[in-house]
Amino acid sequence: MRSLVSYFGCGNIYFSRESVNYCVDNFFDLTEKILPFYKKHPITGVKFLDFSDFCRVALLMKENKHLTQLGLDQIRQIKACMNYGRLY
Repeated sequence: MRSLVSYFGCGNIYFSRESVNYCVDNFFDLTEKILPFYKKHPITGVKFLDFSDFCRVALLMKENKHLTQLGLDQIRQIKACMNYGRLY
């Protein structure tokens, strides 16, 4: 996990009793480093659909649409359909 911080040049590692988590808190790093990597090396399976939805939300935020009620409603709708909310 530490090699992710080194490879991407961003993020932090957090340890708990049950897990180790890699977190990227900087929006620029997320949109300019992490998302392009996974677009180049796609996730397979149903998680690809969640990744695509996550990218849609990131684009809305990049365009500052999250600052409007309509944009927030769009993000909430996307979020509601991700993971276990997705209809297969």
